[in-house]
Amino acid sequence: MSNRFIGARQTTIAREIELSGTGVHSGAPVSVILHPADADTGLRFMVTKRGKVIADIAASVLNVKNLTLCTVIGDDTGVTVGTVEHLLAALRGLSVDNCYIEIDSKELPIMDGSSAAFVEAIDEVGLRELNAPRKFIKVLKPIRVQDGDCWGEISPHSGFHLDIEIDFNTPVIGRQRLAFEMSPGVFRHEISRARTFGFMSDVERLWKAGLALGANLNNTVAIGDDRIMNREGLRYPMEFVRHKMLDAVGDLTLSGHPLLGAFRSVRGGHRLNANVLQALFADATAWALVQAPRVRDSIPKDIGYGAAAVAAE
Repeated sequence: MSNRFIGARQTTIAREIELSGTGVHSGAPVSVILHPADADTGLRFMVTKRGKVIADIAASVLNVKNLTLCTVIGDDTGVTVGTVEHLLAALRGLSVDNCYIEIDSKELPIMDGSSAAFVEAIDEVGLRELNAPRKFIKVLKPIRVQDGDCWGEISPHSGFHLDIEIDFNTPVIGRQRLAFEMSPGVFRHEISRARTFGFMSDVERLWKAGLALGANLNNTVAIGDDRIMNREGLRYPMEFVRHKMLDAVGDLTLSGHPLLGAFRSVRGGHRLNANVLQALFADATAWALVQAPRVRDSIPKDIGYGAAAVAAE
């Protein structure tokens, strides 16, 4: 890369990436191919059936179809893709603006329950800078959504800041709160390896509902009455809230562009994340689409997409 400010131009992956795994809810095998894409393509899911593309679904909150245990997007014909949040988190977390995601299933592979495999694959091929300025959704005023004792808020900020709090009635988790100013480095090292988690007491109910059929100790942190069932234990201190932060990065990617704002959630999840975005876009005075300047002086590479906000006023 040149010495231009890395956050100012759009990016795509440098070359094709192939991944395969199992759907956490379906238990079915899944293949995914990430393709480089031109500027202003955004992140798009190309659903295939017997080698033919049957749907082209933009990663947009307008396309959300279901938010039960995972984020599901789809089109008006009924084609859906579920568990999109971990891959979207990796793409947004590493500042990938444009990518075609080719998938032959209704669900993304769960991999190890985190974004780690996606991050490793993207880091291996690298990014390619495109000759177009990066565009941002700039939050202009606070928007708050309340849902019982859960609430979420997004407010003006010059970068992308996350402040996530969870509270579970079990000593294994309890109350956890963590906040970060996001950058590719922070996402890669502090968030990307945090795994999804679930309670052993819910397993039978989920199976009866046709969910979590592919969940196991290799892709989920399983919580018993008073202990973690996984032999290796946790990967991070407060891995549970870190995974909720990972989910938030992925869900907020459905804004369609990097966000310039501070997001705070308490006892939230996929539904609250989407509801905050929907409330933001419902108020035309609460946001604006802005773009970074074409050239800036040299700034450390890992500062990430949010910092381009300084000049995206």
